[in-house]
Amino acid sequence: MLTGFRDFVLRGNIVELAVAVVIGTAFAALVASFTENIINPVLAAAGGGGDVPGLSILLRAGNEATLVNFGAVIGGILQFLITAAVVYFVFVLPMNKLTELRNRGQLAAEEGPAPDVELLTEIRDLLRAQQR
Repeated sequence: MLTGFRDFVLRGNIVELAVAVVIGTAFAALVASFTENIINPVLAAAGGGGDVPGLSILLRAGNEATLVNFGAVIGGILQFLITAAVVYFVFVLPMNKLTELRNRGQLAAEEGPAPDVELLTEIRDLLRAQQR
């Protein structure tokens, strides 16, 4: 039972998954910091006024629970788009290219026998012809 678990852990998938989770967490923190410290101040400067942060509407004066913050939503959308773009261009696109290259190698192998196999086939046929 433990041998199967050891084989599963050492197969490499677990290690790759752990690395992906750590990198993803660190990258999410980086994008969140970028959004909070660069995007949100720009959005606040664009539509701010008074006590209300930029690009937001206070539905009932004096009641902070009625604040509709469009800037936070736009910041969240930008954070998602930046994260998705990096994941796509850093992980998905290279993996698709690698899979495509592997498939090309398999297709080339399926198109015909390797040169050494062809040579051995010719030798076999010549030996059969000599025996007759």
